[in-house]
Amino acid sequence: MTDSSPEFRSGFAALVGRPNVGKSTLLNALVGQKLSIVTPRPQTTRHRILGLVQLPNAQIAFVDTPGLHSHAKRALNKAMNRTAAAALEEADLVVFVVEALVWSAEDELVLKRIVRSGRPVLVVVNKVDKVKPRERLLPYLAELDRRHGFLALVPVSALKGKNLDDLRSAIAEHLPVCAPLFPDGELTDRGAQFRIAEMIREKLTLELNQEVPYGVAVEVEKMAEQDGQLTIDAAIWVDREGQKPIVIGARGERLKRVGTSARLALNGLLGRRLHLNLWVKVRENWADNARALRELGLE
Repeated sequence: MTDSSPEFRSGFAALVGRPNVGKSTLLNALVGQKLSIVTPRPQTTRHRILGLVQLPNAQIAFVDTPGLHSHAKRALNKAMNRTAAAALEEADLVVFVVEALVWSAEDELVLKRIVRSGRPVLVVVNKVDKVKPRERLLPYLAELDRRHGFLALVPVSALKGKNLDDLRSAIAEHLPVCAPLFPDGELTDRGAQFRIAEMIREKLTLELNQEVPYGVAVEVEKMAEQDGQLTIDAAIWVDREGQKPIVIGARGERLKRVGTSARLALNGLLGRRLHLNLWVKVRENWADNARALRELGLE
């Protein structure tokens, strides 16, 4: 069992920031396993995703969140903002993620939300591997430090795995003194169906690039054992009839590529071979439909 002596610390650390600063890559690197999907597209993360890190004297429950963004016009975007805001309000510690040498209006918006929450906050400066020479980082860190009374400023590269031990230690130091919140060995609160659907959505997003930006959702409809093999039936939901042939591609080639890529990734994730069936279905304007968002687990 993990040590639960009086000096043991445990709590929720919410990874908060604007879209595309690398929060999901950071969560995966900190936990040491892929829990959040990652694409170059902003707003890839739509859900609250929990990832647990066990240290000798601490247990950190990291919460990956959608990027807080302005101009949230669609119901989906508003739901994502609510998810991120709720995680921020419930956190014991806010981990504000920014990109090295970048400060935008959306970063400012996120900082104002954090300050309003009254939660303690440390800032992670991500993507420092892109800063050459490294001395260029110093004035940026000094300016960042003047913006708020952060508990700490920690430069990291989530992609390269740089300085993550220092970050884990800095976070653990500021969590409440408390017994572990979750059993030893637990990794996440998300089940297999969620992780399968997300992996398919990642491969779909990478394949589609700019063609169907945010009108795609994935739902696992059935999982069954057949002759010792796991068979998964999943629906890809689009919000307009005209998007269906785009997702399927000429002679079904695009959907076949997505299926092959997702199946290979899921073989690794689940540690076993599987058969994956994908269907493309139309659900008109699901991203603006509150009921559809609830049914797809997005609200």
